[in-house]
Amino acid sequence: MLVLLSPAKSLDFESRPATRKHTEPRLLDRSTELIEVLRTKSPDELARLMKISDELAVLNVARYADFETPFTTKNARAAVLAFDGDVYRGMDAAHSFTERDFTEAQKTIRILSGLYGVLRPLDLIQPYRLEMGIGLATARGRDLVDYWGDVPSRLLADDLAESPGADAVINLASQEYFAAVNPGVLAVPIISPRFEEITPSGKRRMVSFYAKHARGAMAAWLVTNRVRSVRKIRDFDADGYHFDQHSSTVSRPVFVRPQAS
Repeated sequence: MLVLLSPAKSLDFESRPATRKHTEPRLLDRSTELIEVLRTKSPDELARLMKISDELAVLNVARYADFETPFTTKNARAAVLAFDGDVYRGMDAAHSFTERDFTEAQKTIRILSGLYGVLRPLDLIQPYRLEMGIGLATARGRDLVDYWGDVPSRLLADDLAESPGADAVINLASQEYFAAVNPGVLAVPIISPRFEEITPSGKRRMVSFYAKHARGAMAAWLVTNRVRSVRKIRDFDADGYHFDQHSSTVSRPVFVRPQAS
């Protein structure tokens, strides 16, 4: 199976890499094409487009200006170690993965990206910010979903075809990023786990911060336990979660825990 994740806005290009393994993004030509579009934007235009502060806009204009190929370990970093948001803190690959785990993750995890389309964990990336939901117009369409079209989906389908027994996709990405995927092209079941907190009064709710952390924890659990069966994900028990059969469906397994204090 393949596991889909979203990228993160927060980045870490300072700490010592936990592995020397690395690969090149497979859609880098498309990324370079996007960079050329982004380089036409002023900080003011970028701030309005991305709805970010002037300071962040200036930072990202500089990042686009500094973007250069070829990617090396001197100017880029493996994606799973570069992203530093809640999902990736939940995964904690830098501290919990062995070299064999990184190899396994490379086979099973795919990260959807506004700039890179689809990334494998060890694919090198340079610092950037480009969310999939941004309405960046290009010659290919009015936004990034138009720009990428079915290219990411076809690449994912190829990955599924090359993996013996890969008969499902575990979707741990956000709705914004999964919108760039065409399930019809994948032609396998899409399983989208949900993570809920049980309040002291017995009510259940999905809390974004905890859910993101849980997505990363599940991705790590799938990797480190070499999970190959969709049914096996019911055994996920990291961070106090457990499978709730009564509120689950085949495509939407639900995991619950007492609300964290």
